[in-house]
Amino acid sequence: MKKFRINTAAKILLCTVVLSSCSDILEEEPRNIYTPEYFETESGVLGGVTSMYAHLRYIYGNGYWLNACETGTDEYTYGHAGDGNFKDMDMSGAGNLTPSSSRADVLWNNAFRNINTANGVIQKGSGVGVSDAIIAEARFFRAFDYLMLAQTFGGVPLDLGSGELAFNISTFRGSKRNTVSEVYTKAIFPDLIKAVQDLPVGARVTGGVTKTVARLFLAKAYLTYGWWLQNPNGIPTYPQTDRVDPNGHNPQWYFQQAYDIALEGINAPGAYGLQATYYDVNLAQNDRNKEMLLYADHTESSEYYDGSSHSYNTGASPGNFAAWMTTWDYTFLESSPTPQWTGSPVRTVQREAAQAYGRPWKTMAPTIEVVKNTFANKTQDSRYDGTFVTTFRGNWNKAGISTPTLYNANGLPVQPGSAVLTFLNDDPAQTIDYSNSVYKSNVGAGVLPGRADYVIAPSGISRYAYPNLWKIGTYRTDNGTGLGQPNGGITRPFPVAKFSEFYFIAAEAAVKGASGAVSPRDLINVIRARAGKWRWDNNGNVAKVEDNSGAMIAATPSTITIDYILAERSREYYGEGYRWFDLVRTQRWSDIAKTYSIGGTAVGNHTAQTYTRNIPNYLYLRPIPQGQMDAMDMSSAELAAYQNPGY
Repeated sequence: MKKFRINTAAKILLCTVVLSSCSDILEEEPRNIYTPEYFETESGVLGGVTSMYAHLRYIYGNGYWLNACETGTDEYTYGHAGDGNFKDMDMSGAGNLTPSSSRADVLWNNAFRNINTANGVIQKGSGVGVSDAIIAEARFFRAFDYLMLAQTFGGVPLDLGSGELAFNISTFRGSKRNTVSEVYTKAIFPDLIKAVQDLPVGARVTGGVTKTVARLFLAKAYLTYGWWLQNPNGIPTYPQTDRVDPNGHNPQWYFQQAYDIALEGINAPGAYGLQATYYDVNLAQNDRNKEMLLYADHTESSEYYDGSSHSYNTGASPGNFAAWMTTWDYTFLESSPTPQWTGSPVRTVQREAAQAYGRPWKTMAPTIEVVKNTFANKTQDSRYDGTFVTTFRGNWNKAGISTPTLYNANGLPVQPGSAVLTFLNDDPAQTIDYSNSVYKSNVGAGVLPGRADYVIAPSGISRYAYPNLWKIGTYRTDNGTGLGQPNGGITRPFPVAKFSEFYFIAAEAAVKGASGAVSPRDLINVIRARAGKWRWDNNGNVAKVEDNSGAMIAATPSTITIDYILAERSREYYGEGYRWFDLVRTQRWSDIAKTYSIGGTAVGNHTAQTYTRNIPNYLYLRPIPQGQMDAMDMSSAELAAYQNPGY
C-alpha cells in the first residue's frame, strides 16, 4: 500500500523562481502554489530548478540544523541559554534525544519537498525543451538531499507515492523506507554520475552547480558508502540489510573511486581553487570566493528576495541565523567613566551587525578541549585566529555614547577600538583575578596586572562566556557610523561545500587503502601549508604577513591516520556543520566526543567540570521526526517498524 505523508506534491512549494534568458542572476517570482500543470511548461521546470537553490536556505543557516550537526560532538556543547533543543543533542545527561526533540527534523522536513521537485524536473524537463545540463542540476540536488538523508537517518523512501524516483502529485499518509544500499545505488550514485557528465565546467548562474561541485559530492558519497559497507565497529543500520553492495563492489573499490574522483576535482578545478590564506576563506567581504563550491545564498539588497526581515528575524528559515547560536552575550561587558571606578558603568561592547559580534543567543559553546587541544598551535597555524572572536573591542561610540575614554581593568583607559576583553590563547603562569571586587566586568571576566583588557583563560571558558564563531558571523554594508541592524537575518551566504574538501576526501580514501600518485600526507600538507600563511591578525586587528608553511609541513606526522584527518578537518571546518557527519561516517563519534570540560552557566563560573557523554550505537542514526510519525496513517506495528531502533 503506497502511503506517504511527507508533503511532496509540487503544489506545496512556497515559491518558484523564473530564470531570465539574458541574465546570470536567479530572479525570484514568489508563488503560493505549484500545480502539476506548471511542470508541463519550460518556465515551470526552470522555476523548479531554481527553487532547489532556494531550498538550501531552509537548512543551511538555520541555527537549529547547525545545532543538530555540532552539539554533542567534540566541537560544541550547549551554552548558557541552551534549552532542550540543545541539551537533548548533547548526549551528556542534561537531556534525552527523542523523535520530538531531535533537530534533524530540519533536514527531513525540507529535503523531501525538494526531492519531489527534482523528480518533476527530471521527469518533465526534456519534454518541454529543457537542456540536459539544466536537468543535471536537478539530478545533483536530488542526490545531494538523498546523501544527507541517508547519512542522517539511514534508509529513506525512494517512492514518494508514484513509484521510485517518480514525480508525485498526490498526498499519501504512509511510507516504505528503502535500505541504505538502495538509496546509494539507485539514486545517489546514478544522479551524481550523470550530473558530472552533463553539468558545465562553468556555472550557468552565480553560485550554480558545475562538474566540479558534482565531483566533490560524488567523491564524498563513494567515501561514505565505502565506510558504510566496511562497518568497522559493527554499527547497526536500518532498515536492516546485509552490507553487500548490489553492484558487486567491495569497500576498497569505493575508496578508490573516492580518491580518483577527488583527484580529478583537484586537477580539473575549473574556476575554483584555494584561497591564498585561511583568513580570506571566511572573510565576509570575500564571500562567494573561488573556494566556495556551494552555498545557501542571501542578499542584503532586498528582504523580499532574501525571505527574511533585515531588521528583526525571529529565528526562522529561510533567514540565516546560525551564527546567533554560537554567540555569547558580550553586550553585558562594562567599563567605568572614571579610573577609580566610580559613577555609572557603561556598556562598552554593543550589539553590532559586524562579523565579530551580532545577535547573542548563547545556546552553543565550544569546549575547553577545542581551544587547548584542537587549536593547540595558535602562533603558526592561522585557523584559530580565522575561526574565533577572541578579542572584544569597544564600540560604544557607535551607540551614540560620546565619552572618548573609559576605564577598564586595573583602572586603565580604553578608547573605541581598544580591547575590552580578551580570551587568552594559553593559560598564563600568573593567577588571574576573577573576583570582580574592584574592576567589575559584569561578565565575570578576570584581571592580570598591567593589562587594560579583562581576560579569560582557556581553562576558564564556560557555558556563559566563550569565543564567538567568527567565520559565519554577521556582516552588513549599510551600518554607516552606527551599529546597524544586528537583529536582522544575516545576509551572508552560508557555506555548504568548499574546494578544500577534495584534499581531505582523497587523503581519507588513501588512508583507507586507495592508491595513487599523491600520498595522504602530501594532500593534507596542501591544507596545512595554506594554514601557515598569514596576511592579517584578525583578533589583533593588525597586518601580519608571515609564512609558517614550512613549519606546518614539518610538523605533520609521517603516518597519517583517520584520527589525524578528523583533527585537521575540525581545524579547517570547525563550526560549519560538518562534525557530526565526519564522526558518524568514520564511526569515531563515541570515542572522540566521549568527554569534554567546560565551566558552568553562572556569571563568573570558571571552574571546569568534566562531562561524559553516553553515545550507544543506535544514536549513530537520528530519529525519524515525530511530526512525520504522527502524520502517517499506519498501524502501531507499522509505525514502530518505521522508526529507527532505540527511539
